[in-house]
Amino acid sequence: MLPTTWIALVLGFWSTLYLLDAFLKTKKPWSRNYLSFLEKTGLSVSICQCRWYSNFFNRTFLRVGQWKLNILRLWFTVGVFFGLVAMLMSVAILTLLIVNTFRQQPVEQQVLTPVMPGINLPTSQIWYYLLTLLVCGILHEVGHAIAAVREQVKVNGFGLFLFVLYPGAYVDLSSEHLNAVSPLRQLRIYCAGVWHNFIIVIGAIIMLILLPFILMPFYSTGQAVVITSVLEGSPVSGPRGLAVGEPLTSISGCPVTNQDEWFGCISYSIKERSLGHCMPTGLIHQLNTNPIKTNLTERKNLIDCCNVTSDTHLCFSYNTKSSPNTKFACLPARTTTDRPVCKLQSDCYAPKLELVCAYPLVDNQTKLLRINHGRKPPLLFLGHPLDLHYSGKYLVISNILLFRHSSKYRLSHHLFQGFPFLVIKVKLVVEKYYIPANWYW
Repeated sequence: MLPTTWIALVLGFWSTLYLLDAFLKTKKPWSRNYLSFLEKTGLSVSICQCRWYSNFFNRTFLRVGQWKLNILRLWFTVGVFFGLVAMLMSVAILTLLIVNTFRQQPVEQQVLTPVMPGINLPTSQIWYYLLTLLVCGILHEVGHAIAAVREQVKVNGFGLFLFVLYPGAYVDLSSEHLNAVSPLRQLRIYCAGVWHNFIIVIGAIIMLILLPFILMPFYSTGQAVVITSVLEGSPVSGPRGLAVGEPLTSISGCPVTNQDEWFGCISYSIKERSLGHCMPTGLIHQLNTNPIKTNLTERKNLIDCCNVTSDTHLCFSYNTKSSPNTKFACLPARTTTDRPVCKLQSDCYAPKLELVCAYPLVDNQTKLLRINHGRKPPLLFLGHPLDLHYSGKYLVISNILLFRHSSKYRLSHHLFQGFPFLVIKVKLVVEKYYIPANWYW
């Protein structure tokens, strides 16, 4: 969906809601009931904003705030020191950024990264991000409320709000009580929110580290990379293509268990010649669909022994003992690649059987790759190996966890997708790779 469409929908929603609210408040037959409904539920509507307010949680805040007063005092005092240190660090960082901006000096690693949906935050993940903002906002305000009760400041109520698309929370404290307490006690209340956010970050980091061990009964690690997203209609989608939740285990015999091995296999496939496959000469004659045509293309000086419109066959070259000249055959790619792999003719030795090493006839930049994924037949990819990493818009893979029951992958993926956003300014471990396919069977 286009950004302008999103903006139009959001503005249309808030305009409709605001006009409906104004209409119900002014229309006499319904205004009394509507105003009574708003008062009972604590709801209120204004321009691009909707609020909910209640004192329902006041007793809960009171019970928690009066539990172990000495421990809570120490807890929120530590929060004051953290707030002071964080404030000094933030001033130093912002000053450094301003100086670097005016000096126009390149920064090797950016300290503060603004989150911009559609640029460095995929639009598909914006809902996880907004949910995380809501959770962090609620826990932030709960910290203020508990600290206020601990310092004997009255809590009038607690509320939630939605401003355009930004969700948040707030707590209503008694201004008279707040101004009456000492500055240190006020600092305990003011710093409680950011202190709790820091604790959330620490907890989220610990959970990310322990997540593979916690989910060990359901997941296994270090065995493959997992496909987490496939664009509908892409060349790698379809019945024989790649599907979400499938493990990707190897590329043309090169095992893939993590991102380093993925890079290594891509690099290896670029440097090395496409692997051949051991084929009996009799089977080649039987499968060859165009044994006569061996024309040279003027553009690439390659043998064209197949119909260019063929989606299942590929031209292969091979040598036999009986003839020193290279021979060519148009063979079904899937049947041929199902045969044993070979690099040299000597790899295909077999007593009482004439085997040859048939190589796919492609240019130096193009490779025929056989990608093993899940329980489906291998995916055959014809193109430049770098396309598997750089070019694409088709799929994303990650080496974090391999789900043992791929049918349940979608549910688990959505449950844990939003969790890493709790780690504020901590880069995710998940690496993204985009894999296009120029041709596959």
